Amino acid sequence: MFGNWLKTTILMAGIVALFGVVGAALGGANGMLLALVLGGVMNLFAYWFSDKMVLSMYNAQEVDAASAPQFYQVVRELAERAGLPMPRVYLIDEAQPNAFATGRNPEHAAVAATTGILQLLSTRELRGVMAHELTHVKHRDILISTIAATLAGAISSIAQFGFLFGGRGDGARPNPVVGLMVMLLAPIAAMLIQMAISRAREFEADRGGAEICGDPNALADALAKMERYAQGVPLAAAEAHPATAQMMIVNPLSSGGIRSLFSTHPATEERIARLRAMA
Repeated sequence: MFGNWLKTTILMAGIVALFGVVGAALGGANGMLLALVLGGVMNLFAYWFSDKMVLSMYNAQEVDAASAPQFYQVVRELAERAGLPMPRVYLIDEAQPNAFATGRNPEHAAVAATTGILQLLSTRELRGVMAHELTHVKHRDILISTIAATLAGAISSIAQFGFLFGGRGDGARPNPVVGLMVMLLAPIAAMLIQMAISRAREFEADRGGAEICGDPNALADALAKMERYAQGVPLAAAEAHPATAQMMIVNPLSSGGIRSLFSTHPATEERIARLRAMA
């Protein structure tokens, strides 16, 4: 647990520092001070409310044993096997097969899956996927991913806003070349912070998920299916909020372009190979 709190602290510090750099480049000393204060406030806000924000972005609807009995029962059984409190359960009305977990700790966790994943996967494969997500909850790294997703998106928006409307404390406009570089590089820097912790976390969640469900091949089969189908089915919310992509079990973004260079997910083939080796 200490390791994850250390990662969270480093992530928060890195994001706040990035806020300061963006503020200084676009608004001078006053801009840096304002951005640092804003970054600190947003960190606190993200700690308490980022899960609600992400669920809202995806228009996730909470379900229970009456409205989604099979899905809810799968999550309940796996949570008991993992020794976790029962999380809130959500469905996202999207065709792309995908899932994620969010929340600041196991006592305030939520898991969400798309309707596409329920249609694509067998119950056995679904158990593998949800066990993966519950491992994120158990390892307490859902806070890290949710904060990263929320604040990386905020940095991108602030950089663009500052470039278009910002001014330095002395009333002068920021250097347009510097402003353009900040607008382009700040989101990339935020993504690099996410990447620093995300890929290793996915491998660990695969391993833990395989242990919870007791069937490594179930998760391997699910990943193979999801990767194949996800590439051809867009997920509008992820495309609109790409900083949230690293929360998903498979990369939800359209392949190609610069985004493929900054994927927060390890290669699916390698994930499957490791799971097959466990089996």
